[in-house]
Amino acid sequence: MNKKQKSITNVAKDLFYKHGFKRVSVEEICKTAKVSKMTFYKFYPNKIELAKSVYEMLIDKGISDFHKIIRENTSAEEKIKKILQLKLESTNNISSDFVYDFYSDTELGLKEFIEEKTKQVWKSVIADFEFAQKKGWFRKDISPSLIFILSQKLTGLMNDPEVIKLYDSPQSVIMALTDFFVYGIIPHK
Repeated sequence: MNKKQKSITNVAKDLFYKHGFKRVSVEEICKTAKVSKMTFYKFYPNKIELAKSVYEMLIDKGISDFHKIIRENTSAEEKIKKILQLKLESTNNISSDFVYDFYSDTELGLKEFIEEKTKQVWKSVIADFEFAQKKGWFRKDISPSLIFILSQKLTGLMNDPEVIKLYDSPQSVIMALTDFFVYGIIPHK
């Protein structure tokens, strides 16, 4: 990715996080990235393809970071703390509009794209989980596929109005669900 394409992608990520996908225009992305529309269309045929590129960039970084954490020579507890910190950082400044546009809105085609990418990504996550199980860091009696299924169910709760009204931000909802998924109801630091 060259400098201008990186600028477009990073600006789009920031704008999508802040305003969601629908409310951000190609013109706004170009103006903020300081590139022409011609330059934008040189790299992306439309805003949907840019959104997919942004999502793939975020996923690729997340998977790479997750893989490094799993392979570190640290305790399981330290790995979990780092994974939760990674999740917190990756959801920083995320808006309700972003969550809705990317995970719920069926008109845009992004939800289907994300569901397909998630299936692909989970193959890598499951392999890392199985590696951690073999090392004795994670419980061997839990099926990695169950974790995938449960995570999908939890993702559905991110847009549940009853859940949303319990917290002050989308990041708080995501982190509460993630925290509950990892620790259940036991206290932790």
